[in-house]
Amino acid sequence: MDKQVPPGLLPTDQPDLFFEDNTVGRLKKEIWDASDEEIDAILAEYGIPSPVEWGKPGSYIQTTVRWQVEENRRKNDIVFIPVGSTELHGRHLVSASDTLYVSQICEGVRRYTAKRGAPVNLALPPLMYGAHPYHHLGMPGTVIIRENVLREFMIDVMLGLWNDGFRKQIIINNHGQLWVLESAIQQFQKRYQLPGIFRVIDWHRAVREFFRVRERGGGLDTNFVHADESETSLGLLLHPEMVDMEYAVDTEGKGYLPDGHFDKSVDPLGRPSRWSEGEGHFAIELAVTPEGVVGKATHGAAEKAKRPVAAILRYLTLLNDQILEAFPPGAVPPVEEVTLRTAEEMEPYLREPLSAGWKTVYGLPQIGQH
Repeated sequence: MDKQVPPGLLPTDQPDLFFEDNTVGRLKKEIWDASDEEIDAILAEYGIPSPVEWGKPGSYIQTTVRWQVEENRRKNDIVFIPVGSTELHGRHLVSASDTLYVSQICEGVRRYTAKRGAPVNLALPPLMYGAHPYHHLGMPGTVIIRENVLREFMIDVMLGLWNDGFRKQIIINNHGQLWVLESAIQQFQKRYQLPGIFRVIDWHRAVREFFRVRERGGGLDTNFVHADESETSLGLLLHPEMVDMEYAVDTEGKGYLPDGHFDKSVDPLGRPSRWSEGEGHFAIELAVTPEGVVGKATHGAAEKAKRPVAAILRYLTLLNDQILEAFPPGAVPPVEEVTLRTAEEMEPYLREPLSAGWKTVYGLPQIGQH
């Protein structure tokens, strides 16, 4: 019997998986249908794998000479802000894993867009230390920043980047702190009311289809949790020199309720709650998985990470292109449609930094603040 396809959706070889018939859905379907050779070709276009570029001249805003930052911004004023954490990822991985993964992905997009003449801008990862859910408490190798501190830190980073003309800000997250980053964006706008594009992307969730297990058409043996098959595979693809598989182990968390209530890390099963929407229904890490691994790290392989990484690289490129198509460099959404401010009030603050008539956003009166 032929598979029945609902209107507006594109079929796949899996009975429970459809993609929307729009630019995002078509992109995902292309990656889903691509051969292994085609996936390798995509990764090569982005220079994956390549060493992390935190100290490479010209890679990040902070490591690019100032005149070049200004030239780049006139061609592309989007900034990607990769954020991660310092967290125990087992004895076989490094505690900077979250920050490394997301940085290397963003760097790939920068390399690709640079070849086209308008590189996306990167801000050095502001969160080398991140916020954490309660069940991480006490784990050695995990450094926990209080949520209110992290939130305020990110708000300050966003304001400084906006003042420098980067008014399209995409925070790309690789750690279990999404709720804090969402709150940072909401508080930033409530506090400052600035026109721009502000978004946080939990990149694994953005391409969750490509972390599917084999019985659902994917390439993994187990669902994504933490420092497990999925994350070990990412490490082996992106920075194999920082992975020691001799020390990889398999573990299993302990839950107190029948399975089905809480989803896994990338929400692959459509369960009622995300893993972050509760505590107490499972044991804390220190008590049951002190290894810092939740899942089957020994199943990791670089090949398993290729398709999800190719998918996020292509998606972030599409996002970059569609933002610039809607709002070319220097343009932002209509002031009076996205804030309670007036276009006249904002005009000098929206000029290019240090140009004639420009005013710094730090002098802009806040609305409703006492």
